[in-house]
Amino acid sequence: MPVPLYQAKAEFFRMLGHPVRIRVLELLCERPTSVHDLLADIGVEASSLSQQLAVLRRHRIVRANREGSSVVYELAGPDVSDLMRAARRVLTELAAGQEALLTDLQAAPRP
Repeated sequence: MPVPLYQAKAEFFRMLGHPVRIRVLELLCERPTSVHDLLADIGVEASSLSQQLAVLRRHRIVRANREGSSVVYELAGPDVSDLMRAARRVLTELAAGQEALLTDLQAAPRP
């Protein structure tokens, strides 16, 4: 029996639901990056990064290419960059809405 679309979407967003995975995707949106550079930029243990990269590979979000003795990761397609930009826009709008609410609360007379 096929998985309903809403369930597939929920599983997709769950897969993205780890800060290291999000940071990896942000960095890969800029350019293909070696594991060595990802480790330096993210600052996690190698085993933790390896686990998170494996999740992203398993879901075909990233690709790994061997270049000499290094492994370089890249996004599997441009849609991931679009998704990361969309998430940033949504978060920016939410934050702006909260800032407006905070301004209104601060300006309102106190009982």
